[in-house]
Amino acid sequence: MKSLYLVGIILTILIGSFFNWILCCEATETVSAPSTVAPKEIAPVVNPLVIKDNTGNFNYRTNDNYNFNKSNYIILRPLGEGVGAGILKLKDYINTEDGKFIDVTGYYSVSEKNTSAFPNLGLARAHAVKNHLIAQGISSKKINTYGELSPNLKIQDSIYIGPVDFTVTADSNFADAETVIEDIKKNPIVLYFDTGKSTISLTDEQRAKYSTIVQAMDKIDDIAVQIIGHTDNTGNPENNMVLGKDRAEYIKEYLVRNGISSEDIETISMGQTKPIATNDTEEGRAKNRRTVITIKN
Repeated sequence: MKSLYLVGIILTILIGSFFNWILCCEATETVSAPSTVAPKEIAPVVNPLVIKDNTGNFNYRTNDNYNFNKSNYIILRPLGEGVGAGILKLKDYINTEDGKFIDVTGYYSVSEKNTSAFPNLGLARAHAVKNHLIAQGISSKKINTYGELSPNLKIQDSIYIGPVDFTVTADSNFADAETVIEDIKKNPIVLYFDTGKSTISLTDEQRAKYSTIVQAMDKIDDIAVQIIGHTDNTGNPENNMVLGKDRAEYIKEYLVRNGISSEDIETISMGQTKPIATNDTEEGRAKNRRTVITIKN
């Protein structure tokens, strides 16, 4: 009996050792060594918003900023808390400082397409920021806007991070607003349409003139843009009156997207009643299919 007992113990030990060796080897073959290469961390793009008066006591900085999609001039929302806090501080400062103005410069790159009504995308972005400042209680008369090309913009996932610059200055950039208004009345922006169409794009000269209209409106109270739609005599008079209004409304929507309040725009239609050329030729009819942008006060 003792011999059988000892044989059983020996067999148990041998069988256990065998299975332990099998399991150990399998585990060694299936488990890979841990990687010694740390995962790459992507640092966030930071372009701080800095607002400073070099001749005064105002100085603000935050890592939040105004951001824009590529080839766009609409501010991306929501804005960071640092932007809101900084603009409120700027409002309290600028509203108590006579002779102080805010220069807002918007930047753009050569790879972007300008879809705005302004001469360049940087100026369109500056006006978008200006409108945000106005909404926070800063007077438009206190804000100067500029647009510049820059090769060093911060971009991440097709989003431009902070392509704007703030400077507190003692100069207003638009002292001749009254002169500009009178010039626009004498030489309004005239846009032409194809027959039955209501879409249009501005020329460089028209964009420049539009920019001066917006700047002048910022500096003078109680003026408004008037948009007048005209047609040729193709079709019937009733339909042409509607078409003229549609064209004026289309331009109004375009101007609202580019920074003018809808409350400051009046649209009317003259239909085919005010031709400036003969309707007997295609050339004359093309001149009559127009929409006029002028100033009303």
